[in-house]
Amino acid sequence: MQVMSITDAAAERVRAAVANAEGSVVGLRVGVTNGGCAGMSYTVEYADSIRPLDEVIDHDGVKVLVDPKAVLFLLGSEMDVKTDKFSSTFVFRNPNETSACGCGESVAITPAKAPPEFAGAG
Repeated sequence: MQVMSITDAAAERVRAAVANAEGSVVGLRVGVTNGGCAGMSYTVEYADSIRPLDEVIDHDGVKVLVDPKAVLFLLGSEMDVKTDKFSSTFVFRNPNETSACGCGESVAITPAKAPPEFAGAG
């Protein structure tokens, strides 16, 4: 079981981001951090290497790495892209979200109960 899934649109956006990155980049790393009015925010950053405890999601050769501290917060999530007239951004459909702030910048997330294959995560 993968921690999260990636839509085809998100995979193409990751592919483009990695292709346009400066330096050596193996993919994007996603995680969560404390902050915002609802309590937590998603993070997306370039990854120059795969860390030993990263969960690696490979979608048609595109790599998204999940920070081990975020596994239980992202379990069952889907990463997608939202594009409007002025911007394009990654969005997460997360069954563990319990609420979100009005501005859309932060969420409240209850950690999932780890299935046996992720018992050592976190």
